[in-house]
Amino acid sequence: MIHNYRYKPKVFFTATFVATYVLCFAGAYLSFQDENNGLYMLFVLPGLMAPFLISLFMTFTSKNSDLKRDFINRLINLRLIRPKMLPVLFLIMPLTVLVSIFISLLFGGSVSQFQLADGFSFSSGFVPVLIFLLLAASFEELGWRGYAFDSLQGQYTSYFMASIIFSILWSLWHFPLMFVNNFYQYEIFHENIWYGVNFFVSIIPMGVLISWICIKNGKSIPAAILFHFIMNISQEALNMSQTTKCIETLVLIVVAAIIIVSDKEMFFSKTNLAPAASLSDRRIQMN
Repeated sequence: MIHNYRYKPKVFFTATFVATYVLCFAGAYLSFQDENNGLYMLFVLPGLMAPFLISLFMTFTSKNSDLKRDFINRLINLRLIRPKMLPVLFLIMPLTVLVSIFISLLFGGSVSQFQLADGFSFSSGFVPVLIFLLLAASFEELGWRGYAFDSLQGQYTSYFMASIIFSILWSLWHFPLMFVNNFYQYEIFHENIWYGVNFFVSIIPMGVLISWICIKNGKSIPAAILFHFIMNISQEALNMSQTTKCIETLVLIVVAAIIIVSDKEMFFSKTNLAPAASLSDRRIQMN
């Protein structure tokens, strides 16, 4: 957070929600009119890019050199990523998936859930799903970590409150996708409305985890993107049932709670909101 700049969270989130909702609802309409050509993605993709584009606009029209330098530093300075955090970054979500499947076996879940999935559980028009998952992780985190989270941090007295408020807003931001034909959110809502509800609830602990990963790595944007992408792939890699994904949400809540309790100094201490060190000092601290 840059302390000589006045963040504008209301402006950012209002603009982001309006842009995403308008474009994605337009794409949703077209997804039923032009399903074969997939041209609806020409609206959905810009809608999903809205957090990044608005973050970029607000940062580079701010006339604040510190804000601009901070954004660039967190984007390109890979030294911010702490090596000892890499195992956590790579393993939290895959292990969460495996634990969730193991628990599901106690309630009659199938062992076949451990098998690799034959394909992806949804389609994304003319954009290959793997590329779509990478783009979604990249553009979302460029916006959420580039401006959004810091703007909330300036409004609340702890990382905990900023993380919770951000995660709820992030969940609601996905709402239009449940109307896009063949999208993951559309498919699960039409399978069972409670699976759709579970999707939105699961985003809240996931948002807390991404915030924690990002903060523990010097607010590195690439670290957040990588974790977000691993999170997306983990949901698609195995034949995990939607019932097991409901169990996974409970596991994620437990994991997030354990992290909050074990790192409560970071989440609740007001000293974490003291004026940030200079970029050069931050580089030294992260080495």
